[in-house]
Amino acid sequence: MDCDEPLQQSKKRFTQNSGSHSPKRAMAELRHSSSIGARSSSSPMKRDEDSSPLISDTQSDDDARGRHVHKDRGDRSFCSYFHSLCPFLNEDVRVSTQSSRISIFLLVFVVLVASISIFSVVRRLNTPYLCRKDGIVLHCPQVKESPSLWENPLSATTSWKPCAERRDGGLSDVPPENETNGYIFIHAEGGLNQQRIAICNAVAVAKIMNATLILPVLKQDQIWKDKTNFEDIFDVDHFIDYLKDDVRIVRDIPEWFTDKTELFTSIRRTVKNIPKYAPAQFYIDNVLPRVKEKKIMALKPFVDRLGYDNVPSEINRLRCRVNYHALKFLPEIEQMADLLAARMRNRTGGSNPYMALHLRFEKGMVGLSFCDFVATREEKASMAEYRKKEWPRRYKNGSHLWQLALQKRKEGRCPLEPGEVAVILRAMGYPKETQIYVASGQVYGGQNRMAPLRNMFPNLVTKQELATKEELDKFRKHVTSLAALDFLVCLKSDVFVMTHGGNFAKLIIGARRYMGHRQKSIKPDKGLMSKSFGDPYMGWATFAEDVIVTHQTRTGLPEETFPNYDLWENPLTPCMCKA
Repeated sequence: MDCDEPLQQSKKRFTQNSGSHSPKRAMAELRHSSSIGARSSSSPMKRDEDSSPLISDTQSDDDARGRHVHKDRGDRSFCSYFHSLCPFLNEDVRVSTQSSRISIFLLVFVVLVASISIFSVVRRLNTPYLCRKDGIVLHCPQVKESPSLWENPLSATTSWKPCAERRDGGLSDVPPENETNGYIFIHAEGGLNQQRIAICNAVAVAKIMNATLILPVLKQDQIWKDKTNFEDIFDVDHFIDYLKDDVRIVRDIPEWFTDKTELFTSIRRTVKNIPKYAPAQFYIDNVLPRVKEKKIMALKPFVDRLGYDNVPSEINRLRCRVNYHALKFLPEIEQMADLLAARMRNRTGGSNPYMALHLRFEKGMVGLSFCDFVATREEKASMAEYRKKEWPRRYKNGSHLWQLALQKRKEGRCPLEPGEVAVILRAMGYPKETQIYVASGQVYGGQNRMAPLRNMFPNLVTKQELATKEELDKFRKHVTSLAALDFLVCLKSDVFVMTHGGNFAKLIIGARRYMGHRQKSIKPDKGLMSKSFGDPYMGWATFAEDVIVTHQTRTGLPEETFPNYDLWENPLTPCMCKA
């Protein structure tokens, strides 16, 4: 067939339909028609080369021109007859090229966005659970888990791990005893937990000055009235052995120092001008020269005499190592605490979770707070006399105390009463059957003050009710031993609730965070609660909602150890690592 015939037919169809069809559709028909004459080509490549009407005759060699003479004539006749369509063909090629470039650009863009999205998802999955403070508000990551009364979210417990433990197999950089810069000695004052903090600080100070630490003496406290030695409460062998690669520690004053009483009484052997929260550099500049000169020096007082932000991070990590790993109670204390915790879990005949409540409402705490509480006239008069006797400078004539009490309550600086604790716990959703271990001294007001709490939660017990008299008698010799039992039972509880500040609650919350953040440690917002308690128009549903929302992030969740915030309550930044 002559190749001009299909082209003549296409021309006829185009002229008949040009008024009703678009140029692109006409071009499609022309491309389809012009390809008919090329279907007899022997290979796909030749068909592609020969079927295009845009290939110039001059681009073919002589042999090709001979073989395709009819085709060339057809191409020339096409352009001669349809010269008006050549611009459309060229435009279509340009549009096709431009579309390809746009498609490639869109493809690259989609790949880029997908890569960024995947990277963001992976990063989000690998980002540890961490709450961040915005002023006084703590913002925590959202989780898909349903809220639990007894546990923090799982993602909060799998993001961080303790990393202050001793490195087994590491090389020790501690010099022999006779090659250190001298000996330091401290009195650990106060109650059990204040003494614990002092011991941790003493080890850190010895490390800072490269000095040998003499085993601290637990000084008799005026309130506790208890004389306990270090070895009566703590495992001395474990303490010294665990820290052998960090600090040189000896059990007693060296034999060559004969006048031991001088160490306790002589001002020449005592450093007394150490400020509170002193930086590490203070010890290097002011204490170390005296230690080198005298060879043995006592540091007192030693309550809170080492800062947090102004010491090297490895020193803060060492303090955690002492607190969480080196300072262990005697085995008999640990065993008795395990027994009490097991009895708490099995009080209903089966394994059940239990709550530990640290109730700070002793007469001394109530008096020292200078807050106002619900009481009879006789009780208030008696408390006023007690405060006037114990703290005469603060009491003065008593006329300013009412305004002071209101201000302190608004600021959340007053201990929670047992009845207030009961209302908060019930608003959080804890049922009447909740098993509660109470760690406290003698509650001011006795059973009458405890009645609202006991009525709402009748399953309240103390160590005296869990253990027999014979079991506890062996620990009564030292008041600190009984305090250690309370400490350990609270530490092992599923939920710990504090009612007022203090070293006991601070150390419990910090230890439970260091153990993995799984166990809830509830720290009531006493300032906000005081406003709710004082609102006579607030209904129970609104109050319960306020309590739940307020305390969602106050359960011992992971948060950074922010500046000027001691590491005993929140050891995350210096003492924990990403899991």
